[in-house]
Amino acid sequence: MTLTAPPLIVHHMAALDDPAGPPNSLAALRACLEADADFIEIDANPLAADDYLVMHGPELARETTGDGLPADLTVAAARELRFRSAHGAADGGPSDHPVALLSDVVALLLDMPGRAQLQIDFKHVWPFPTPEPLERFARIIAPLAQRVIVSSGADWSLRRLRKIAPWLRLGFDIHFYIDWRPDTYTPPSDPDRVPPPYHKGAYGYWDDDLVARRRAWPIPEYLEDRFEVIAQQIPNIEACYLSHRFIAQTLADGFNPAAKLHALGMRLAAYTMDTHNPAAVTNAPLLLEAGVDLFTTNTPHGLRQLLGL
Repeated sequence: MTLTAPPLIVHHMAALDDPAGPPNSLAALRACLEADADFIEIDANPLAADDYLVMHGPELARETTGDGLPADLTVAAARELRFRSAHGAADGGPSDHPVALLSDVVALLLDMPGRAQLQIDFKHVWPFPTPEPLERFARIIAPLAQRVIVSSGADWSLRRLRKIAPWLRLGFDIHFYIDWRPDTYTPPSDPDRVPPPYHKGAYGYWDDDLVARRRAWPIPEYLEDRFEVIAQQIPNIEACYLSHRFIAQTLADGFNPAAKLHALGMRLAAYTMDTHNPAAVTNAPLLLEAGVDLFTTNTPHGLRQLLGL
Protein backbone atom coordinates (compact mmCIF):
# COMPACT_ATOMS: atom_id res chain seq x y z
CA MET A 1 0.00 0.00 0.00
CA THR A 2 1.20 3.51 -0.85
CA LEU A 3 0.55 5.92 2.00
CA THR A 4 -1.30 9.13 1.22
CA ALA A 5 0.79 12.24 0.58
CA PRO A 6 -0.61 14.84 0.78
CA PRO A 7 -3.51 13.83 3.03
CA LEU A 8 -7.05 13.54 1.70
CA ILE A 9 -10.23 15.23 2.90
CA VAL A 10 -13.14 12.86 3.61
CA HIS A 11 -16.63 14.38 3.25
CA HIS A 12 -18.48 13.11 6.34
CA MET A 13 -21.96 11.81 5.40
CA ALA A 14 -21.43 13.41 1.97
CA ALA A 15 -21.02 16.85 3.53
CA LEU A 16 -20.24 20.15 1.85
CA ASP A 17 -19.78 23.49 3.63
CA ASP A 18 -22.96 24.61 1.84
CA PRO A 19 -25.06 21.40 1.96
CA ALA A 20 -27.02 20.36 -1.10
CA GLY A 21 -29.23 18.01 0.89
CA PRO A 22 -29.53 16.14 4.19
CA PRO A 23 -26.52 14.15 5.39
CA ASN A 24 -26.25 10.77 3.61
CA SER A 25 -28.78 11.79 0.95
CA LEU A 26 -28.33 11.12 -2.75
CA ALA A 27 -28.51 14.87 -3.39
CA ALA A 28 -25.60 15.46 -1.02
CA LEU A 29 -23.63 12.59 -2.53
CA ARG A 30 -24.23 13.83 -6.07
CA ALA A 31 -23.07 17.34 -5.09
CA CYS A 32 -19.85 15.91 -3.62
CA LEU A 33 -19.19 14.00 -6.83
CA GLU A 34 -19.83 17.12 -8.89
CA ALA A 35 -17.42 19.02 -6.61
CA ASP A 36 -14.73 16.42 -7.43
CA ALA A 37 -14.38 15.23 -3.84
CA ASP A 38 -11.45 12.91 -3.14
CA PHE A 39 -13.23 10.80 -0.55
CA ILE A 40 -16.89 10.60 0.52
CA GLU A 41 -18.17 8.85 3.63
CA ILE A 42 -21.70 7.46 4.07
CA ASP A 43 -23.36 5.24 6.67
CA ALA A 44 -25.17 1.94 6.12
CA ASN A 45 -27.64 -0.01 8.26
CA PRO A 46 -29.14 -3.39 7.24
CA LEU A 47 -32.75 -3.69 6.17
CA ALA A 48 -34.75 -6.83 6.93
CA ALA A 49 -33.65 -8.24 3.56
CA ASP A 50 -32.28 -7.38 0.12
CA ASP A 51 -30.53 -4.05 0.79
CA TYR A 52 -29.12 -1.53 3.29
CA LEU A 53 -30.44 1.87 4.35
CA VAL A 54 -28.10 4.86 4.09
CA MET A 55 -28.53 6.80 7.34
CA HIS A 56 -26.37 7.51 10.37
CA GLY A 57 -28.15 6.23 13.43
CA PRO A 58 -29.97 3.01 14.29
CA GLU A 59 -33.32 4.71 15.02
CA LEU A 60 -35.43 5.82 12.08
CA ALA A 61 -37.33 8.54 13.96
CA ARG A 62 -34.21 10.59 14.72
CA GLU A 63 -33.46 11.28 11.05
CA THR A 64 -36.40 10.13 8.95
CA THR A 65 -40.19 10.02 8.75
CA GLY A 66 -40.11 6.38 9.82
CA ASP A 67 -40.25 4.69 13.20
CA GLY A 68 -38.48 1.67 14.65
CA LEU A 69 -35.26 0.23 13.24
CA PRO A 70 -33.98 -0.18 9.67
CA ALA A 71 -33.81 -3.93 10.27
CA ASP A 72 -37.61 -3.95 10.62
CA LEU A 73 -38.14 -2.59 7.09
CA THR A 74 -38.62 -4.15 3.70
CA VAL A 75 -37.21 -2.39 0.66
CA ALA A 76 -40.73 -1.24 -0.28
CA ALA A 77 -41.24 0.35 3.15
CA ALA A 78 -37.79 1.96 3.03
CA ARG A 79 -38.69 3.57 -0.30
CA GLU A 80 -41.43 5.54 1.47
CA LEU A 81 -39.04 7.20 3.94
CA ARG A 82 -38.02 10.85 3.76
CA PHE A 83 -35.36 12.68 5.73
CA ARG A 84 -36.61 15.14 8.33
CA SER A 85 -35.73 18.71 7.31
CA ALA A 86 -32.68 19.70 5.27
CA HIS A 87 -30.28 18.49 7.93
CA GLY A 88 -32.09 15.45 9.27
CA ALA A 89 -33.14 17.10 12.55
CA ALA A 90 -35.86 15.15 14.35
CA ASP A 91 -37.80 18.36 15.14
CA GLY A 92 -38.02 19.27 11.45
CA GLY A 93 -40.79 18.31 9.10
CA PRO A 94 -40.42 15.86 6.24
CA SER A 95 -38.10 16.98 3.48
CA ASP A 96 -38.38 16.19 -0.21
CA HIS A 97 -35.30 13.97 0.03
CA PRO A 98 -35.85 10.19 0.08
CA VAL A 99 -33.62 8.04 2.24
CA ALA A 100 -31.33 6.19 -0.15
CA LEU A 101 -30.66 2.50 -0.33
CA LEU A 102 -27.08 1.34 -0.59
CA SER A 103 -27.80 -0.02 -4.06
CA ASP A 104 -28.86 3.52 -5.08
CA VAL A 105 -25.49 4.84 -3.94
CA VAL A 106 -23.63 2.19 -5.91
CA ALA A 107 -25.68 2.99 -9.01
CA LEU A 108 -24.94 6.72 -8.67
CA LEU A 109 -21.20 6.18 -8.37
CA LEU A 110 -21.20 3.87 -11.36
CA ASP A 111 -23.14 6.50 -13.31
CA MET A 112 -20.67 9.24 -12.30
CA PRO A 113 -17.21 7.74 -12.76
CA GLY A 114 -14.36 9.76 -11.35
CA ARG A 115 -11.63 9.74 -8.78
CA ALA A 116 -13.87 9.89 -5.71
CA GLN A 117 -13.46 7.01 -3.30
CA LEU A 118 -16.32 5.90 -1.05
CA GLN A 119 -16.03 5.04 2.63
CA ILE A 120 -19.01 3.07 3.93
CA ASP A 121 -19.25 3.18 7.71
CA PHE A 122 -20.91 -0.09 8.71
CA LYS A 123 -23.17 1.00 11.57
CA HIS A 124 -24.55 -2.34 12.78
CA VAL A 125 -22.35 -3.31 15.73
CA TRP A 126 -24.03 -6.50 16.97
CA PRO A 127 -22.94 -9.90 15.59
CA PHE A 128 -25.27 -11.35 12.97
CA PRO A 129 -26.52 -14.91 13.70
CA THR A 130 -26.12 -15.85 10.02
CA PRO A 131 -23.72 -14.65 7.30
CA GLU A 132 -26.54 -13.48 4.99
CA PRO A 133 -26.50 -9.74 5.90
CA LEU A 134 -22.73 -9.54 5.33
CA GLU A 135 -22.94 -11.57 2.12
CA ARG A 136 -25.71 -9.24 0.96
CA PHE A 137 -23.60 -6.19 1.78
CA ALA A 138 -20.57 -7.50 -0.11
CA ARG A 139 -22.71 -8.39 -3.11
CA ILE A 140 -24.26 -4.90 -3.30
CA ILE A 141 -20.95 -3.03 -3.20
CA ALA A 142 -18.95 -5.47 -5.36
CA PRO A 143 -19.40 -3.39 -8.57
CA LEU A 144 -17.43 -0.55 -6.94
CA ALA A 145 -14.45 -2.86 -6.41
CA GLN A 146 -11.38 -0.93 -5.20
CA ARG A 147 -13.25 2.37 -5.19
CA VAL A 148 -14.79 1.53 -1.80
CA ILE A 149 -13.47 0.97 1.73
CA VAL A 150 -15.65 -0.33 4.58
CA SER A 151 -15.05 0.96 8.11
CA SER A 152 -16.45 -0.29 11.40
CA GLY A 153 -15.70 -0.67 15.08
CA ALA A 154 -17.19 -4.17 14.96
CA ASP A 155 -14.04 -6.18 14.30
CA TRP A 156 -16.08 -9.41 14.41
CA SER A 157 -18.00 -8.25 11.34
CA LEU A 158 -14.84 -7.04 9.60
CA ARG A 159 -13.18 -10.44 10.08
CA ARG A 160 -16.20 -12.14 8.51
CA LEU A 161 -16.28 -9.65 5.66
CA ARG A 162 -12.61 -10.41 5.02
CA LYS A 163 -13.50 -14.10 4.56
CA ILE A 164 -16.60 -13.38 2.46
CA ALA A 165 -14.92 -10.78 0.23
CA PRO A 166 -11.11 -11.06 0.33
CA TRP A 167 -10.87 -8.24 -2.24
CA LEU A 168 -12.57 -5.72 0.04
CA ARG A 169 -10.65 -2.77 1.51
CA LEU A 170 -11.30 -2.55 5.25
CA GLY A 171 -10.82 0.10 7.94
CA PHE A 172 -11.03 -0.38 11.71
CA ASP A 173 -12.24 2.10 14.32
CA ILE A 174 -10.48 0.89 17.47
CA HIS A 175 -12.40 2.93 20.04
CA PHE A 176 -14.38 -0.02 21.40
CA TYR A 177 -10.99 -1.14 22.76
CA ILE A 178 -9.21 2.06 23.72
CA ASP A 179 -10.39 5.66 23.90
CA TRP A 180 -9.72 8.97 25.57
CA ARG A 181 -12.52 10.96 27.16
CA PRO A 182 -12.38 14.32 28.95
CA ASP A 183 -12.95 14.53 32.69
CA THR A 184 -16.38 16.02 31.94
CA TYR A 185 -17.49 12.81 30.19
CA THR A 186 -20.89 11.55 31.32
CA PRO A 187 -22.10 8.18 29.99
CA PRO A 188 -25.57 7.94 28.44
CA SER A 189 -28.37 7.22 30.90
CA ASP A 190 -29.55 4.24 28.85
CA PRO A 191 -27.20 1.30 29.65
CA ASP A 192 -27.66 -0.08 26.13
CA ARG A 193 -26.19 3.13 24.73
CA VAL A 194 -23.04 3.15 26.84
CA PRO A 195 -20.14 2.37 24.49
CA PRO A 196 -17.12 0.32 25.50
CA PRO A 197 -14.55 0.63 26.95
CA TYR A 198 -16.32 0.85 30.31
CA HIS A 199 -13.37 1.64 32.60
CA LYS A 200 -10.76 4.37 32.76
CA GLY A 201 -7.38 2.72 33.11
CA ALA A 202 -4.25 3.64 35.02
CA TYR A 203 -2.72 5.40 31.99
CA GLY A 204 -5.56 7.89 31.63
CA TYR A 205 -7.21 6.10 28.69
CA TRP A 206 -10.46 4.17 28.70
CA ASP A 207 -9.37 0.57 28.27
CA ASP A 208 -10.92 -2.61 29.70
CA ASP A 209 -7.84 -4.75 29.12
CA LEU A 210 -5.97 -6.10 32.15
CA VAL A 211 -2.79 -4.35 31.01
CA ALA A 212 -4.47 -0.99 31.71
CA ARG A 213 -5.45 -1.88 35.27
CA ARG A 214 -2.09 -1.05 36.85
CA ARG A 215 0.56 1.35 35.64
CA ALA A 216 3.86 -0.42 34.93
CA TRP A 217 5.29 1.33 31.84
CA PRO A 218 5.73 4.84 30.48
CA ILE A 219 2.59 5.93 28.61
CA PRO A 220 4.23 5.73 25.14
CA GLU A 221 5.21 2.11 25.80
CA TYR A 222 1.67 1.28 26.92
CA LEU A 223 0.20 2.87 23.78
CA GLU A 224 2.75 1.12 21.56
CA ASP A 225 1.74 -2.22 23.07
CA ARG A 226 -1.98 -1.57 22.72
CA PHE A 227 -1.66 -0.51 19.08
CA GLU A 228 0.40 -3.61 18.30
CA VAL A 229 -2.46 -5.79 19.55
CA ILE A 230 -5.60 -3.83 18.70
CA ALA A 231 -4.77 -2.51 15.25
CA GLN A 232 -3.92 -5.95 13.92
CA GLN A 233 -7.07 -7.85 14.91
CA ILE A 234 -8.25 -8.10 11.30
CA PRO A 235 -6.03 -9.31 8.43
CA ASN A 236 -4.91 -6.71 5.90
CA ILE A 237 -6.53 -3.63 7.39
CA GLU A 238 -5.87 -0.56 5.26
CA ALA A 239 -6.69 2.21 7.75
CA CYS A 240 -7.44 2.87 11.40
CA TYR A 241 -10.09 5.44 12.29
CA LEU A 242 -9.50 7.52 15.42
CA SER A 243 -11.10 10.61 16.94
CA HIS A 244 -9.00 13.75 16.64
CA ARG A 245 -9.14 14.25 20.42
CA PHE A 246 -7.69 10.78 21.01
CA ILE A 247 -4.88 11.39 18.51
CA ALA A 248 -4.07 14.78 20.06
CA GLN A 249 -3.88 13.20 23.52
CA THR A 250 -1.55 10.42 22.36
CA LEU A 251 0.72 13.03 20.75
CA ALA A 252 0.74 15.01 24.00
CA ASP A 253 1.71 11.79 25.80
CA GLY A 254 4.69 11.26 23.49
CA PHE A 255 3.27 8.63 21.13
CA ASN A 256 2.62 9.16 17.41
CA PRO A 257 -0.14 6.79 16.22
CA ALA A 258 0.37 7.82 12.58
CA ALA A 259 4.02 6.76 12.66
CA LYS A 260 3.10 3.48 14.36
CA LEU A 261 0.34 2.66 11.88
CA HIS A 262 2.53 3.58 8.93
CA ALA A 263 5.13 1.14 10.24
CA LEU A 264 2.37 -1.49 10.28
CA GLY A 265 1.41 -0.61 6.69
CA MET A 266 -1.82 1.24 7.58
CA ARG A 267 -3.21 4.72 7.09
CA LEU A 268 -4.55 6.86 9.93
CA ALA A 269 -7.90 8.60 9.51
CA ALA A 270 -8.97 11.32 11.97
CA TYR A 271 -12.60 12.30 12.64
CA THR A 272 -14.67 14.50 12.83
CA MET A 273 -12.78 17.74 12.24
CA ASP A 274 -15.15 20.65 11.62
CA THR A 275 -13.93 24.23 11.41
CA HIS A 276 -16.70 25.44 13.74
CA ASN A 277 -15.26 23.15 16.46
CA PRO A 278 -12.47 24.96 18.38
CA ALA A 279 -10.83 21.70 19.50
CA ALA A 280 -10.71 20.42 15.93
CA VAL A 281 -9.23 23.70 14.70
CA THR A 282 -6.54 23.52 17.40
CA ASN A 283 -5.77 19.86 16.71
CA ALA A 284 -5.79 19.99 12.90
CA PRO A 285 -2.25 21.36 12.36
CA LEU A 286 -0.86 19.00 15.02
CA LEU A 287 -2.39 16.01 13.26
CA LEU A 288 -1.18 17.21 9.88
CA GLU A 289 2.37 17.50 11.18
CA ALA A 290 2.11 14.07 12.82
CA GLY A 291 1.31 12.46 9.46
CA VAL A 292 -2.44 11.78 9.55
CA ASP A 293 -3.53 10.55 6.11
CA LEU A 294 -7.29 11.17 6.06
CA PHE A 295 -9.25 14.03 7.65
CA THR A 296 -13.00 13.43 8.00
CA THR A 297 -15.09 16.61 8.22
CA ASN A 298 -18.46 18.24 7.69
CA THR A 299 -16.68 21.40 6.49
CA PRO A 300 -14.37 20.12 3.74
CA HIS A 301 -13.65 23.45 2.06
CA GLY A 302 -12.93 25.19 5.36
CA LEU A 303 -10.71 22.38 6.62
CA ARG A 304 -8.80 22.25 3.35
CA GLN A 305 -8.07 25.96 3.70
CA LEU A 306 -7.09 25.55 7.36
CA LEU A 307 -4.64 22.78 6.50
CA GLY A 308 -3.30 24.55 3.43
CA LEU A 309 -4.15 21.64 1.12
